[in-house]
This record gives sequence, structure tokens and C-alpha cells, in this order.
Amino acid sequence: MNSPVVFIDGDQGTTGLQIHERLRDRSDLKLFTLPAAERKDPKRRAEAINACDIAILCLPDDAARQAIATIANPAVRVIDASSAHRTQPGWTYGFPEMVPGQAERIANARRVTNPGCYPTGAIGLLHPLLKAGLIPDDYPVSIYAVSGYSGRGRAGVEEHEGPGAVNASSYTVYGLELAHKHTPEIQQHAGLAQRPVFVPAYGSFRQGIVLTVPLELRLLAPNVDSGMLHACLAHHYADSAHVHVLPQHESSVLKHLDPQALNGTNDMRLSVFSNVEHGQVLLSAVFDNLGKGASGAAVQNLNLMLTQ
Repeated sequence: MNSPVVFIDGDQGTTGLQIHERLRDRSDLKLFTLPAAERKDPKRRAEAINACDIAILCLPDDAARQAIATIANPAVRVIDASSAHRTQPGWTYGFPEMVPGQAERIANARRVTNPGCYPTGAIGLLHPLLKAGLIPDDYPVSIYAVSGYSGRGRAGVEEHEGPGAVNASSYTVYGLELAHKHTPEIQQHAGLAQRPVFVPAYGSFRQGIVLTVPLELRLLAPNVDSGMLHACLAHHYADSAHVHVLPQHESSVLKHLDPQALNGTNDMRLSVFSNVEHGQVLLSAVFDNLGKGASGAAVQNLNLMLTQ
């Protein structure tokens, strides 16, 4: 039996480079990329994508849409790491742990859209709790997150690692117009009836994310407390290999969250913190924006698709 051909289109960006790194020593597939001289040749790119079994698109949104439009071979399957198709019908959302059966849907899909880095944490925290009715779908959700500068792509890496790195900002809050492109993705896949407030930031570390969602218990369903929220998340991810819920006795003694704690892995750690006196809860997710937030998730989805 021939090994499946996997074509990475756009392997020079941060996500594409890490996908290539994760796959380059695999003997169960044939990894294919275009040489530099052919990367901007539309005809050569169309030939490459139509000759592969699975294409992984690591492209800007418009370029990803253009690549999809060139596919004439019905046997070609796609993992799109851009945000072009994350809320589009006909695409399978590539978050295997999101709901029961999602891994099987990904395994059988022709078109898989890789989740965004921030949405992975937000949806991972919120979806199980909304589905269980512990958080009402019209709750006024606010999401705060800080990512490593690699989340900006090559521009972020150049700013912090290039000749002018001494002048790079140590911390930057952005998206102040409250129109970040990840917000509709979070709303749709978390199951929120109202648009959440999403406030992202970049720190002066290369990769890693801490994402937090504060909750007021008085706005939740009657009798819901931090223990119920934690139990729901722990049950939902009990059999997950990559998403783990920190036991309450461990979270109760934590004094800080390190965004780099899971760098280099495809894992995500969820925690529930609470202040009983004030009736407040903080949900948190820690993961690698280039791991579970990008390249690691793409490889996880690829592995599922290769089983079919």
C-alpha cells in the first residue's frame, strides 16, 4: 500500500514550519512542499494540491480560499489552518475534544478547518458548560488572553528576534475595536447567543497562551458553583489524551499561571478558580499557541484523517 501524500502549502510561516517539523521524520506518509522558486506559481501550486491525498493549508485567508478553488480532484482532502472557513457550512470544525463524536467526524471529513489559537481555549472552556446548562447562552461573556509573539506570525518573530528586538514592546493589548476575527468563531462554536467581549494581548515570550474567562455566580443558573463547573469540565474531558482539567485541590494552591508551561506539546490544561466570599469564578486555559493552538492541532487532525 502506498503511503499517503501530504502537501503543506505555505510551509514558511510559523505554523507551517512547525507542522513540517512535526511530520518530517514520519515514515508512514510522504511529505511534500514546493521549492522556493515554485511557491508563487499558481499553476504549480494547483498541480501540487490536486496530486496529494491531504493538503494542509498554512496560508492567509484569501490565499486559502484561492487554493480551495483550484481543487479539481474530488479525492483531495484538506486541513485549512487559516481562519477562512471556521464558521462556514460544509467544513468540519477541527477540535476533536469539543463534543462526543467530533473526532470521528474529523476522521471522515473531506474539509477540516483548524480552530484558531484563542478559540481553542475559549471554546474548550465554555462549550461543555453551556451545553450542560451551567452557563446560560446569553451570559455576557468576557475573554482575556495573552499569547506569545509568534501568534503574530513572522512579523512578530522579526520584531522580537530581529535587529530591532531591543525596541520591542514587552506587552501589547490589541483588538481595541472589539472586532477580532476570532470572535464569531468563538460565539458560534461555544454556543453563545450573544457576541462575547474578547480582549487579546501579546507578551514578550515566543509562544504559549494563558486565556481566562471570569464569571459571576449570581448570573449563572441557580445553585451553580465552582465545584459544579469543575465537575462538568472534568467529566467532559475525562477520556481526552490532550485536554486535561487540573484537580481542584491543585488549582486552589496555585498563585500564578505560566503561559509557557505546555510549550512544545499538543496539550491544553483547564482550571477553575473561585472566591466563595465574593461569588466569583475564573476559568483558565493554558496551551501552546503553536501546539494545540495551531500546528499540533493540525497534526492531530491529520492523524485522525489518516485512519480512513
